[in-house]
Amino acid sequence: MSDRKPVIISEEQLEEQRQYIQQIRLMPDAPKSYHVVTYGCQMNAHDSEILAGMLRDMGMEEAADRESADFVLFNTCCVRDNAERRALGNVTWLKEVRKKNPRLMIGVCGCMIQQPGMAEKILKQYRFVDLAFGTANLYRLPELMLKALESDHAVEEQNTIAEGLPVQRLRHDAAYITIMYGCDNYCTYCIVPYVRGRERSREMSAIVAEAEALRDSGVKEIMLLGQNVNSYGKGLQTPVTFAQLLKALDDVGIPRIRFMTSHPKDLSDELIDVMAHSKHILPQFHLPVQHGNDEILRRMNRHYNRAQYLDRVRKLREAIPAIGLTTDIIVGFPGETEEQFQDTLSLVREVGYDSAFTFIYSPRTGTGAAKM
Repeated sequence: MSDRKPVIISEEQLEEQRQYIQQIRLMPDAPKSYHVVTYGCQMNAHDSEILAGMLRDMGMEEAADRESADFVLFNTCCVRDNAERRALGNVTWLKEVRKKNPRLMIGVCGCMIQQPGMAEKILKQYRFVDLAFGTANLYRLPELMLKALESDHAVEEQNTIAEGLPVQRLRHDAAYITIMYGCDNYCTYCIVPYVRGRERSREMSAIVAEAEALRDSGVKEIMLLGQNVNSYGKGLQTPVTFAQLLKALDDVGIPRIRFMTSHPKDLSDELIDVMAHSKHILPQFHLPVQHGNDEILRRMNRHYNRAQYLDRVRKLREAIPAIGLTTDIIVGFPGETEEQFQDTLSLVREVGYDSAFTFIYSPRTGTGAAKM
């Protein structure tokens, strides 16, 4: 488990990546088109924007689909077993596509590859895959691509953490801003802390500067991303709360500000107050409850009970009457009884969410719940 702080890419490292990019652009056999397939959360979607930005710098154009691309990159998720199986199924399907297009290169990256030993396993089991790397090595894509083009062997990397990379935005009017990495909560059903590491926050000055640059480029909406944005501020040289960061971003003047995801145990009165008095933070809050029964919440290691969660909902609605509330819910957690499931249904009725992401419990090897 790594608790290192993010590494800011130095000018020397950026120049090194530019040199790799230029070498790839000059290679006659380098891929001319790419297609990125993304699984999972908004963090993965933002990672895909970074990957696409580097691929375009290498001289590739985005292909409309996997069949017409020279390089297909799967940015994977491992939070749920179904997402992992879908990714691997689609990777296998490309083996047949490669028979028709021998030039096709295939890469697999993301959370699934960040699991210990997974990159080696993928390259051994799927010998037609050219490169595999975890979330910690996104910035090294040009280097890994060059190695794969120059070598007959598949390339594997998964060690370093970095930020500060160029991005190919999917939309011109909206953008993601990552404010923190990793998670310290260790919910028993979740593998995120094991593949994205411990919580590390970006400096507020860097986040505000990024927001100002986006505002100046015409962006009208930003989405702040983190596994638990409410606990933003850990490890910073100057302590800053998420509420203070939101206030600073509100002053930047971008018309619409959103954020996700939030943990109920870290939702402070200060944050509610800042939202209530802001000019640009939208009246919307994604507050995952996961379950409505106290015993299941305890076994999930959520660090709040039903009454405490409902108290946060009450304070949000008192301060921001028009607020829209959304949530995440897991059913079928190990040992869940019909009575406990009914507690979840009654909580949903009591809160009256605007929408909810609902999931059947999916065991993940290495998590506490997988042993229950």
